Amino acid sequence: MTVEFVLLVILLVVAIVVGIMLYNQRAKAQQKQAPAPAAPADPFADATETEGDPRGIKASDMIDWGNERTWIRGSLRLSEGGYVWAEHFLEVEGGRRWLSVEEDPDLQLSLWNARPDLDLVPQGKVMEVEGTKYELQEKGSGSYRSEGTTGLKPEGGLDYVDYEAEDGSLLAFERFDHGSWEASTGSKIMPGTFTIYPGS
Repeated sequence: MTVEFVLLVILLVVAIVVGIMLYNQRAKAQQKQAPAPAAPADPFADATETEGDPRGIKASDMIDWGNERTWIRGSLRLSEGGYVWAEHFLEVEGGRRWLSVEEDPDLQLSLWNARPDLDLVPQGKVMEVEGTKYELQEKGSGSYRSEGTTGLKPEGGLDYVDYEAEDGSLLAFERFDHGSWEASTGSKIMPGTFTIYPGS
């Protein structure tokens, strides 16, 4: 064997070893950069407290009230000036119901029932409905953006008037796009009353 041949073999072995080392370093770097895939989760697993953030509720989410499960059919994203809140329409039989979510400044949740049987329009600082006196809390005008099934245009305007009774019962009037006033009665609910199962 010549000296040149021995040197060539040594250089070849060194080149192979360096190539393997570089390949391993590159593979390790790629493993560190690639995020681990999220573990699959059961969206219907039992839960003992409210799951998810009510501020992130959207159409197709399921709400578990403990003895009843409903789905969000659509949502209204409402705004007045810099203030924003949401109303989420629930799938229910024999009526129209929705959940309102707002921060004023704390998180406030209310469950509402449409009351087409009340032939009323908002007027005055006090209104009496079915023996309960409600006092005016706030009123205003703003805009809405519709998602999913709401029965409204994709965007538009609204007017609202909110009343509250001494016992915490709620009375509200809304009209969309200068239409007729719609009356609703409702009650405040606490976070933790329901569990949110995110939809698709």
